[in-house]
Amino acid sequence: MMPKSNTVDKSERLKFLRRVVDKEIHHLNYSAQKIFNKPFTVERAKQLNADEELAEQLEAFTSRFCRLQDTLGDKLLPAWLDILEEKSTVAIDNLDKAEKIGVLPSVDLWLELRQLRNQMIHDYIEDLTILVDALQTAYKNLGFIVGVANAINADLESRGISK
Repeated sequence: MMPKSNTVDKSERLKFLRRVVDKEIHHLNYSAQKIFNKPFTVERAKQLNADEELAEQLEAFTSRFCRLQDTLGDKLLPAWLDILEEKSTVAIDNLDKAEKIGVLPSVDLWLELRQLRNQMIHDYIEDLTILVDALQTAYKNLGFIVGVANAINADLESRGISK
C-alpha cells in the first residue's frame, strides 16, 4: 500500500497538470480562432513574410498545439497512469495503455499529429503546401487532442480527483 503523503502529492500534481492543460486548451482555441477565422490557404501562407501579425498568430497556434500535446503526452498521461498504478514506461507504451483503457482513441493519429510539428514550423518550410496541409490537419484534429484531455479528466473525476 502506498503511503498517504505520496498519494496526496500525486493527486496534487494531477490537479496542477489538469489546470495547466485547461489553460493550454483555452489559449490554443483562441489562437485557432485567430488563424482559422477564414480558410488558411496557400495564398494566406504567402502573406506570412509581409504580415507580421499573421506570422505571430501562426507561431502562437503552432506553439500552443505542440505544447498541449507535449503536456498531455509527457506529463498528464504518465501522472494519470501512475494514479491508476500502471507502470509508466516509455511514451509509446503509455500511449498504448491509454488507448487500451479508452482515453486515447488512436495511438496512430496521436503519433501522426506529433509529426506535424516540423511541418508547421513555417520559417523552415519552403513548400507552402506542406505548411498549409500540416496546419489544416492540426486544426481539424483539435477535437481529438482536447478529447484526450477531457477523457482523462472524466476518468479522474470518476475517481474523486477534482481540479
